[in-house]
Amino acid sequence: MVSISNQQPPKNDIFERLRSGESIPMDDPDYGAIREVVNRTMKLSQKLNCSEDVDEVRRHLSAITGQQIDKSTVVFIPFHTNVGINIRLGKNVFINHECSFLDIGGITIEDEVMVGPRVNISSENHPTEIATRKTMVPAKVLIKRNAWIGAGATILPGVTIGENSVIAAGAVVTKDVPDNVLVGGVPAKLIKSLV
Repeated sequence: MVSISNQQPPKNDIFERLRSGESIPMDDPDYGAIREVVNRTMKLSQKLNCSEDVDEVRRHLSAITGQQIDKSTVVFIPFHTNVGINIRLGKNVFINHECSFLDIGGITIEDEVMVGPRVNISSENHPTEIATRKTMVPAKVLIKRNAWIGAGATILPGVTIGENSVIAAGAVVTKDVPDNVLVGGVPAKLIKSLV
């Protein structure tokens, strides 16, 4: 059995700075702490992705996130994340095969959310300017209660998906989605209201 690590980064460290939305260049003196967590997560991810059942997946994912994943939440493997400690999953969440969560800026998925296969969620980006491109620009992603993210969708940094909303398969979501709507396309646009 894998125990959940109580190791949380100390206050005012690079992770707290990133979670607060601070842009940080890759040559920042504290950047090595990210590499240490990434290396730990890579080792745990190997165990996660060799799990034999969903209970074992839940145990390994709890170790990666530092959060007890509720027994009602199901994650199918393979599942990929780079850091893991900034992922928060609610109750009765379902995440299908081959999803990738880049969570440096934070990813929160509320209760009752369904995530289709091959969904990519990123809470991190880089500037397009050449001189500053090697800077990490974090922005939290929030997926509210009872949303459904369709197969192969991509959710970009800083986006909030509204309660009960549906993201069509293959959509690229570049801006916030209100509650109770269906969006789709590249970039995603409103298709219809669901109420």
